[in-house]
Amino acid sequence: MAATNPHEALSARWRETVERVRAAPGPDPAPYADDLLARWEEPQRRYHTVDHLAAVLGHLDSLAPHADDIETVRLAAWFHDAVYRPDRSENEERSAHLAERALPELGVDHARTAEVVRLVRLTVSHDPAPGDRDGETLCDADLAVLGGTPQEYARYAAAVRDEYGFVPDDLFREGRAGVLRQLLALPRLFRTPLGHDRWELLAHRNLTAELELLTS
Repeated sequence: MAATNPHEALSARWRETVERVRAAPGPDPAPYADDLLARWEEPQRRYHTVDHLAAVLGHLDSLAPHADDIETVRLAAWFHDAVYRPDRSENEERSAHLAERALPELGVDHARTAEVVRLVRLTVSHDPAPGDRDGETLCDADLAVLGGTPQEYARYAAAVRDEYGFVPDDLFREGRAGVLRQLLALPRLFRTPLGHDRWELLAHRNLTAELELLTS
């Protein structure tokens, strides 16, 4: 029977990915999906939610031909914001440690686990090295929201502000402007051919417009 709700659909995707990649028999993947989805549904999240996870996985389906190992990239997508507290700076590192613990338990071999951990850490900078096709694929999928329509981007920016609702306006504007400048300073926001063609121009327009609003 087909999955009937987003939680079930995501759980089914998780199970399929784990079954395809694990090198040894392991426990039922379902409880691990439940744990990850519970993390993605924590109340402090406004943008980094299950909807974001589902969107990234969907973008990975489109970008898959660019990746060297799309299943490993999919695993990294599940973990890349699995630990997320907007008041802390070590979220990616803690998410990487979660993957480092969970994947061997599921029967995923050391090399693939290490690659997932590397990819999760790469989402700190979104600046993969030339030729890092898996890193390029994950980062493009994660940043795809930047290349949405102005209305979609406005909803994204508002959700980010809500996540940082505890930060006073002046400090938020300063910090957010710094993030936008860092992204705009990248040689390319999107490294895959499809991502670059689909999202680069719109993303630059959106980021520039938000930066002007924040600094005007």
